[in-house]
Amino acid sequence: MIIGGVKDHVHALLLLPPSLPLSKAIQFLKANSSKWLNETGAAGNKFSWQEGYGAFSVSASQTADVIRYIENQVAHHAHKSFEEEFVGFLKVRRGFRSGPCFGMIVPPRWGLATDSASSPSAEALG
Repeated sequence: MIIGGVKDHVHALLLLPPSLPLSKAIQFLKANSSKWLNETGAAGNKFSWQEGYGAFSVSASQTADVIRYIENQVAHHAHKSFEEEFVGFLKVRRGFRSGPCFGMIVPPRWGLATDSASSPSAEALG
């Protein structure tokens, strides 16, 4: 539906068919975009994606808010780094486990998502 981001990360709002696992969609996006970026030199030499990804489900009623959020990444990240945003987003979610995140160990009270059943609120995205 929309892809956008800033220097150190990208957000993508995707509508996936039930038959396509999220991990396959991410694998496809990363493989094809890195191939194109390396062939064209659009991102300099030797572009590669980070290991892993974060994924959150959103309800259809939140689509417009998520699109605005993705369109306004430059302004948004003038005030908050990606790491601050992502860890803050994890803090407002429930059902997490601790583990590595951006080279640090995330405490159990923050955690990493193990369940994407609940939808984030628009407030959590901004």
